[in-house]
Amino acid sequence: MSDDEAFTYNGGRVGPGERQNIRYGISETYLGDPVRIPVTIINGERPGTTAFLSAAAHGDELNGIEVVREVASELDPSELAGTLVCLPVLNVPGFLAQQRYLPVYDRDLNRSFPGKEGSTSSKRMAHRIFTNFIEPCDVGLDFHTSTRGRTNMLHVRADMADPDVHRLALSFGSNVVIDSEGPNGTLRGEATAADIPTITIEMGEAHRFQRGLIDEALEGVDSAFAEYGLRERASVRWPGWRTIISGSDEKTWIRADTGGIVDMHYERGSLVHEGDRIATITNPFKNDDATVEAPFTGLLVGILENPVVYPGNPLCHLVELDAGVRRIIERDQSNDDATQS
Repeated sequence: MSDDEAFTYNGGRVGPGERQNIRYGISETYLGDPVRIPVTIINGERPGTTAFLSAAAHGDELNGIEVVREVASELDPSELAGTLVCLPVLNVPGFLAQQRYLPVYDRDLNRSFPGKEGSTSSKRMAHRIFTNFIEPCDVGLDFHTSTRGRTNMLHVRADMADPDVHRLALSFGSNVVIDSEGPNGTLRGEATAADIPTITIEMGEAHRFQRGLIDEALEGVDSAFAEYGLRERASVRWPGWRTIISGSDEKTWIRADTGGIVDMHYERGSLVHEGDRIATITNPFKNDDATVEAPFTGLLVGILENPVVYPGNPLCHLVELDAGVRRIIERDQSNDDATQS
């Protein structure tokens, strides 16, 4: 969208200095009733970057909904240099059913972008979202949580080989950035391929609002807005320390080798050292324990919340840290312990 134009979509127009709350039709139910997604478009009084914020591509991932809602409700066009497209609930059918996938043949909306008119139901929905509200944008932030039964510390996933994505990822100001290309069909991957640098923000667990993570993500949004000049009063934040995880050797999913009931000994975001006991798996009689140890020193980006596993189920997501970052975290944890004691 050029600086001197209104934001337009199929059926509407938002001029400079205007905001619109709309419910945009992307499909129909079995009864022929429209399926509409909520969209807020805020076109600033001054020209600038056009950004989208999206959440709930998986219908049970709620934390991002609150992030996008709060940004949309609190921003005024007079405060904005550029345009903001807020999409708090992409997967409305999944949200209504409180399930991850579209309740239409269990399809994953976040494997259906950029979509295709005349194709499957999920690709038709994705096409209408993508062409109307993603393609006109310059950058994008897509919010997710872990799947049911697991939880993530707040972190960014981004293709750091792309200079424009690299800039966006660092501007969000998270401690951890996992360097990876967005899989085919994901909003992040397909938007980036269409020259709209996009990052995924992972935060917390499904089926709930987690206020601390929401507030942290809101700080990240403000930081990204400052980087791109969307809000002149905001400033780009430095998180205190940052690690970028690039290779497969620097991260691993630790999986259960035996079935049973799990006792996790650390929280998400904890630093663990090589050989530390991360979890214990027991049988119903608690007379046959299996100890799970850290294979290397690192940070627990994600951990199990549901305390039951089959062999092969993931227990935690461990990422390796360089020595400098590890020393900073150890110092911060020592200061926290001293403050609490």
